[in-house]
Amino acid sequence: MVVVLKSNPGKAQLDSLISWIRSKGIEIHKSVGVNHTILGLVGDTACLDIDLISALDIVESVKRVQEPYKNANRKFHPEDTVVKVGSVSIGGGSMTLIAGPCSVESEEQICAIAQSVKESGAVMLRGGAFKPRTSPYSFQGLREEGIRLLKLAKELTGLPVVSEIMDASQLPFFDDVDVIQVGARNMQNFELLKILGALRKPILLKRGLSATYEELLMSAEYIMAGGNSDVILCERGIRTFETYTRNTLDVAAVPALKQLTHLPVIVDPSHSAGRSALVEPLSLAATAAGADGLIIEVHNDPPHALCDGPQSIRPEAFDRLARKVRAISGVMKGGEAV
Repeated sequence: MVVVLKSNPGKAQLDSLISWIRSKGIEIHKSVGVNHTILGLVGDTACLDIDLISALDIVESVKRVQEPYKNANRKFHPEDTVVKVGSVSIGGGSMTLIAGPCSVESEEQICAIAQSVKESGAVMLRGGAFKPRTSPYSFQGLREEGIRLLKLAKELTGLPVVSEIMDASQLPFFDDVDVIQVGARNMQNFELLKILGALRKPILLKRGLSATYEELLMSAEYIMAGGNSDVILCERGIRTFETYTRNTLDVAAVPALKQLTHLPVIVDPSHSAGRSALVEPLSLAATAAGADGLIIEVHNDPPHALCDGPQSIRPEAFDRLARKVRAISGVMKGGEAV
């Protein structure tokens, strides 16, 4: 249930209303906007009399929310959520470029790529240390050593880092990781999501290979229900009958999710495409659709990459892509390139 209050509600009446609702065992999420204050009620609201609440002087309207996700629901939180990662803001109309290799391979590799993508406009560095691979014989990542190398690249460039976690037992190694990524295969690992919900660190949640929008938002709800509201959603392509691309980028997910939720929505064109030649056009399409950011795989020697070389672009290609993305983003904002 959502209770929309009139402008400048009286404090005594508001406190009385909140106290009465909480006495019914219902949790309240208060969202203060420019023109209205909204109370999002989570729990068994069947015991509440809508007509009684609507009749209060400070109440403008009362609406029942049918969707099973509450914290992630835009009806509960009309204003866009902006996730802060150090000095970087994700959401709220900004275009955040995140770039780096699929896997951390060596100190020389990760530091060189980090410096290059930063010069081209990336504000965050991605890099895999723990790698979920389809084959047990494929490169599984450098694990703890990979996290250490990411930290070195972070110290060298000042870029916050994003890296994927596969299991809660790996958490002790993620102290120096600024954003923890939950991969597509773990999107519905609910026990892991509960643990991440208890953290006070941003979580980048990737959409599962065949997950619906509601299933993605319910996974975000698991994290937010634990108290962690810094969730970033990522569309990374879904599995369809098409085999030419690794996955199929669901561009419609960007505007659709933005209608359903207040959380930032970014796009991973690399895993969507599986082909480096398609990364740029998919990035531009995602930007035009209103994505809050892009997470792109960049490698200085794709043919010899230990993981996902075919979908990785070279630093010079990322530089060209970044300039085009900024131009489109500027047009979307009705001004100059940003």
